[in-house]
Amino acid sequence: MEQQGMKEAAGRAAVDTLVQSGMKLGLGTGSTAIHAIRRVGELLAQGALSGISAFATSFQSEIECERLGIPFYPLNSRELSGCLDLTIDGADEVDPQNRLIKGGGGALLIEKITAYASAVYAITVDESKIVGSLGTGFPVPVEVIPAARVSAGKALEALGAAVTLREAVRKVGPVITEHGNLILDIRFTKPIDPSIMENEINHIPGVVENGLFTRKHPVVYIARSDGTIEVRGKK
Repeated sequence: MEQQGMKEAAGRAAVDTLVQSGMKLGLGTGSTAIHAIRRVGELLAQGALSGISAFATSFQSEIECERLGIPFYPLNSRELSGCLDLTIDGADEVDPQNRLIKGGGGALLIEKITAYASAVYAITVDESKIVGSLGTGFPVPVEVIPAARVSAGKALEALGAAVTLREAVRKVGPVITEHGNLILDIRFTKPIDPSIMENEINHIPGVVENGLFTRKHPVVYIARSDGTIEVRGKK
């Protein structure tokens, strides 16, 4: 099975196993999470699901919910009241303790808020996202306010990280998050303790949030190239 097929298989498996009618459902961002959104839309259209109240973690996810007719609301709305039964999202890396790097799509702040608002947190990935340790392969995104671009970058370098300002692809200049902030992508040359580093980064003035997810342990759906789905962790 090719990577795109694995992503779809992981997203569908999580939805088919975990999503029930009447749920308050968080829907994540990215090339794997979007398959979970599409599966929810498919089941709603078939009548196999009903009464879903969703929260979308990005403009990308909101637009997909609109296209598929999935009702979605602000997290602060009366319908959701700041709490979710389940969130299904993707990840950029997953280590053996199910700690994560997220935010390759730039939505790390809302994704972390959504994770902690969820009774059950599920991550869907293909097998290429499984790593032995975090931080030396895929960069850790750090969202900073624009005024802290230089000072926060120096503080991150002092923690041992190589720092790069994330540049836009089809726009001149840096990526601007949906909250008007910048993203510094950082990479470490040596293995880190991600639990300690998550806290260290967030103590830097001007840092809004970072892409290490270590305190909310998810159930992880891993799609393998042989067509199987491995499930790690407990819901």
